[in-house]
Amino acid sequence: MRTKIVLLMHEKEWRRQKCATGRLACLNLKDAEIIPGLAFDDVPRVRQLLDDPSNACMLLYPGEDALDLSAATFPSEALRDRRLVVFLIDATWQCSRAVLRASPGLLELPRLKFTPRDKSRWIIKKQPADWCLSTIEAIHELLMALESAGLDSYQDKERLLAVFTAMQDYQVMRATRTPNPRHR
Repeated sequence: MRTKIVLLMHEKEWRRQKCATGRLACLNLKDAEIIPGLAFDDVPRVRQLLDDPSNACMLLYPGEDALDLSAATFPSEALRDRRLVVFLIDATWQCSRAVLRASPGLLELPRLKFTPRDKSRWIIKKQPADWCLSTIEAIHELLMALESAGLDSYQDKERLLAVFTAMQDYQVMRATRTPNPRHR
């Protein structure tokens, strides 16, 4: 896999979620990283990635002007033999909008989107819309779309989803063993 995944993790996600799906994804992907914060425009590591001419940096975030990886017409020449670095905002949708307000430079990046092949596999959370995915699912779908577009190869296609399922199975098991009805 040539693509580098960089999670821009909202402060709330960083502090509160010890078993967040973004963390699990990064633990299971070579050369993925997490950068915590809210305002990312002046973060030295983000600047380093953006300023490296060998990188083609893009933001995975839906929108009308986003390049659609699911479309057969994705312009692969946009990479021009550079390494694709995909920034993902790891937060709730509300918090992701706060990150974009605090980091207007992110909106200057070319944006990517894809059409998910499946609805979210969450069993312990309800997503606000059918196209909403957990971070680990979004990364899995991104890698599938990159492979379909001929931009990368995704060797171990079951790994991220297996980790996601195991995490949820553990959480369900723990919830059924607690006397607190709020945990069910």
